Amino acid sequence: MTTTSPDSIRAVDMRPGHEFDFLRGQWVIRHRRLKLRLQDCTTWEDFGGTLQAWSLLGGLGNVDDNWLAQPSGAYRAVTMRTFDPVTGQWAIWWLDGRAPGQLDTPVRGSFVDGVGEFFADDQLDGRAIRVRFRWSDISATGARWEQAFSPDAGATWEINWVMDMRRTDEPAA
Repeated sequence: MTTTSPDSIRAVDMRPGHEFDFLRGQWVIRHRRLKLRLQDCTTWEDFGGTLQAWSLLGGLGNVDDNWLAQPSGAYRAVTMRTFDPVTGQWAIWWLDGRAPGQLDTPVRGSFVDGVGEFFADDQLDGRAIRVRFRWSDISATGARWEQAFSPDAGATWEINWVMDMRRTDEPAA
């Protein structure tokens, strides 16, 4: 499926395995993140950042280099994504420059009607949680990513991080 948005005359390719093609290039990001997770916290911190993404593996994967200007100190991070044409699913890993020897548990999932949802079982402060990444509002010039945690196997979710992205270069062909 190919979608267009009012802010772009350029189509975004949403065929399986191409859903993240829109991300190639350079972006500026507005981050909004809960200060504490799964602790009934309502205090959000806002900060900026940038992202530069490119394709790998002949188009079956991509990587992005992030700079996050978090109030407690700026840092870099990397996101790696690969598409499995057999399962039709993406796997997404996060590598944080503050702990460069620790690759996070991958979230796995796919896109339906232009929205991507990706899940993993993980740990937070020693307790089991479910993690969800959601990609939405995708166009050639913008996108939204959000992260949510569930302490009860997905019965309830706490959104704890939102990124609103705006392209700063021409969309990749």
